[in-house]
Amino acid sequence: MNKEQLQLRKRSPIQIKNKKAAFEYFFIEELTAGIVQTGTEIKSIRLGKASLVDTYCTFINGEIWVKGMNISTYFYGSYNNHEAKRDRKLLLTKREIRRLQSATKQTGYTIVPTLVFIDEHGRAKMDIALCKGKKQYDKRQTLKEKEDRREMDRAMKV
Repeated sequence: MNKEQLQLRKRSPIQIKNKKAAFEYFFIEELTAGIVQTGTEIKSIRLGKASLVDTYCTFINGEIWVKGMNISTYFYGSYNNHEAKRDRKLLLTKREIRRLQSATKQTGYTIVPTLVFIDEHGRAKMDIALCKGKKQYDKRQTLKEKEDRREMDRAMKV
């Protein structure tokens, strides 16, 4: 990811994060994908009514899909409101899909959504990461580093 892309994410008014993913996994590679949406889903995302808790990506017929993503129904939607927890297709190039699919065949690797944001054109995008699961001692090390950073920040403020 280059500096331009990082700045766009920081300027995005909506940033729905999967905070648990960084604790549970080591990120090997990150990609940005578009999300295929129907009906009123984009309106709910713009209101921040989405969640990435317990989401994961899977391959179906050579396409990548995100499962378990919750986008709440739009309050002002009528009979054509969307289903909250349906599977959603992600838009990536064939080369990226093939590379991710071959990487996930190795044991211990998976693809996890890390962030949903709105780009400069008003479209919903999702950052996904190729991840390797952490062991219990790695998680303890992560907690210790986080606690140390917090203590250093407190010392700097005083």
